[in-house]
Amino acid sequence: MEINNPQVLAEVSEAFQRYQDAIISNDIAVLDELFWNDPLTLRYGAGENLYGHAAIAGYRSARNPATLAREETKRVVTTYGKDYATTNIEFTRKGKLGRQSQAWVRMPEGWRIVAAHVSIMIQ
Repeated sequence: MEINNPQVLAEVSEAFQRYQDAIISNDIAVLDELFWNDPLTLRYGAGENLYGHAAIAGYRSARNPATLAREETKRVVTTYGKDYATTNIEFTRKGKLGRQSQAWVRMPEGWRIVAAHVSIMIQ
């Protein structure tokens, strides 16, 4: 298995940056697009456990976008073969350190997040 094939890494990095930009601008259409539209998709957030694309999309449309601003401090993107990748960042928000991890899979419609986790570290 090839780790971090340059072409695959560029594809995933581009999709991931698109996701990051959509988080900051609260572009719900892009956020919904980049999560795999399937009941098996999951997202564990700082205060919620969401199972299935419908639950994730519902959460996004109802949340307050005023608290989304953050500064990324570290990024690690790793690809495994041609169809699977993980993305991980550390970020700060309101002086607190947060972490985000995602599993991405190449689907027929493009790269999609199949599992995600966001947490804030207790300091």
